[in-house]
Amino acid sequence: MKQVILYSMQGCPWCDKMKEALNEGKISYRDRDIDVYKKEYDMFVEATGNDYVPAFMLLDIKGDEVKEVKMMAPERDYDDIPEAIEKVKNFL
Repeated sequence: MKQVILYSMQGCPWCDKMKEALNEGKISYRDRDIDVYKKEYDMFVEATGNDYVPAFMLLDIKGDEVKEVKMMAPERDYDDIPEAIEKVKNFL
């Protein structure tokens, strides 16, 4: 099973646009507000060296085991929303 986690924050217009694009593309995702999931997001920032949102963690889970983890941060792994959506679709 592949899972898409979106890190976002309230009041972020780019986050809202990313959610719209994911919904339009019929891409299922879990939204994680970085203020609510602060410790989790802090680990993401430490791993990527990037604290911009919207950002993604893409997981490939088989049974109880995580087989693959990809982290995508803006300005590091993608430059705009269409590019991010395309990369998420390629992962799925």
